[in-house]
Amino acid sequence: MLSVVNQFYPYRTPSIFSKVFSRCLWQGPGDKSHVYITFDDGPLPVITPKVLNMLTAYNQKATFFCVGENVQRNNDIFKEVCQNGHDIGNHTCHHLHGWKSKTQKYLSDVALADVHIGSKLFRPPYGKLTYSQYAALSQNGYQIVMWSLLVGDYSSGLNKKACLKKLCQNIRFGDIIVFHDQQKSWNNLEYILPGLLEELQKRNITSKGISSLIF
Repeated sequence: MLSVVNQFYPYRTPSIFSKVFSRCLWQGPGDKSHVYITFDDGPLPVITPKVLNMLTAYNQKATFFCVGENVQRNNDIFKEVCQNGHDIGNHTCHHLHGWKSKTQKYLSDVALADVHIGSKLFRPPYGKLTYSQYAALSQNGYQIVMWSLLVGDYSSGLNKKACLKKLCQNIRFGDIIVFHDQQKSWNNLEYILPGLLEELQKRNITSKGISSLIF
């Protein structure tokens, strides 16, 4: 089983995971001044448009791993994400927990989300997959995208000032960074994201979509 979680944020994923689950994408090349900001769980009213405005203000691109049922409910916002030149990915249709779902049910839910999202980029909710799910998705042409830096914006006990400081101090070229454009994360996200974007601008680091690593 694959799980990437930790209570200390931002959290850098140990390299052992990338060795065991080698077909997952964990980070980009470290020899270019790029990072890859990603968002999970949207699109949602108010929050996703505000995130888009922040990215536009700093001329940065990101990848949004969307929940299929949220795309159905908020298709106008989903279209706005696409029209702004950001990448999109599949995050299942109903935000399924891989460890708690039978493989066929999980794959069917991913396929259902694909009808609305139309992307072969995939990130498992909670970062949790069984090996059979991982193997089947890979065989079905999905590029599973994990991360090298987990911000932890969903944590109610997060010290957002300390988190931003540590994030800026520890970011590396090629990092795939996870945020969440959802209600539970917003209090932290609205503080940390613009702070990170400001830091990237100062250091002439560009955030790009994940597709630039694949296609």
